[in-house]
Amino acid sequence: MIFHRALLREFAGLAGAVFMSLFSIAVTINLVRLLGKAAGGSIPTDAVLAFLGFFALGALPVLLSLTMFISVLLTLTRGWRDSEMVIWFTCGLPLTAWLRPVMLFALPQIAVIAALSLFISPWAAQMGSRYASKLESRDDVSRVTPGVFGETSNKERVFFVESVSGQTNEVQNVFLSSAQQGKGGVSMSRSGRTETAQNGDRFIVLEQGRRYEGSPGDEQYRVTEFERYAARIETRENIEPERNQKNLTTLALMASPTKENLAELLWRVGIPVSALVLVLLAIPMSFVNPRAGRSANLLFALLTFMVYSNLLSVSQARVAQGRLDFSTGVWMVHGGMLLLLVILFAQRMQLIRLRVGK
Repeated sequence: MIFHRALLREFAGLAGAVFMSLFSIAVTINLVRLLGKAAGGSIPTDAVLAFLGFFALGALPVLLSLTMFISVLLTLTRGWRDSEMVIWFTCGLPLTAWLRPVMLFALPQIAVIAALSLFISPWAAQMGSRYASKLESRDDVSRVTPGVFGETSNKERVFFVESVSGQTNEVQNVFLSSAQQGKGGVSMSRSGRTETAQNGDRFIVLEQGRRYEGSPGDEQYRVTEFERYAARIETRENIEPERNQKNLTTLALMASPTKENLAELLWRVGIPVSALVLVLLAIPMSFVNPRAGRSANLLFALLTFMVYSNLLSVSQARVAQGRLDFSTGVWMVHGGMLLLLVILFAQRMQLIRLRVGK
């Protein structure tokens, strides 16, 4: 039908704009947080994009669900505001006639949301944990960031490198402060680099430097000048990533039905189900009385989304605590929202019959 095709085109166009806006806001907020960590030396700068990608994959299910809800709501709200909906109703179309175009628009996206929530997002969380563990396993030399004070893994040394030359293994103006056996020492050198011996051992080599050693409060300090100083770099064992419910696969959650695993499974299943319920709720919630305020239904819709999301989080927490059975929690919130959906549809259809005189 004509109005089906028109609605689908409008849904798709608005969804693209809404998704880009929501995605940009979410990514920008997380990017600022990651850049702050990189500036503080907590993570290397080349890891920012990787962590940002893992975050984006994890946030996509909720963003797509919210995008569908807002797109359908705003499109149908515009139809009410411009009296287009009244014209369609006068032609004999009931409110339920909007179910088909909405479902044609939503079902492919709900399938994508389900795949993201059940499989891709857990995989992204797992890869993010592995990548973070790999960064933690780096040796101290790999942690050097030019222009930023850093600390060795054993907390015994603080170092600073002013700049890096054209070659990645050479640095200029190295500062190193250490405390061993109650004595402090400060080393400075004009340049430094890493070398690998024939047996595979790695060494850090400082050239043309000076070292000051002494105890705090002691006036006598020992000054040592050196042309070349080499120290072996201790390799660190790989750290196993922390296993939690977020980075377990859905099949692993089902294979080990503990309270925490069932709570995570409830959340993953609840995202695509809530996306379906929300997009249906957008149909009766889109009603706008042109003679009344235009923002009341939008505020009510926003409040409904927030309450729905918080109720899912509460049910997840109660299942994890053992205070709510999984078989009850998995449908209780969605059942309540479906009841609200039926009530809103009945009210709107009664109002439409009164307005069109049928």
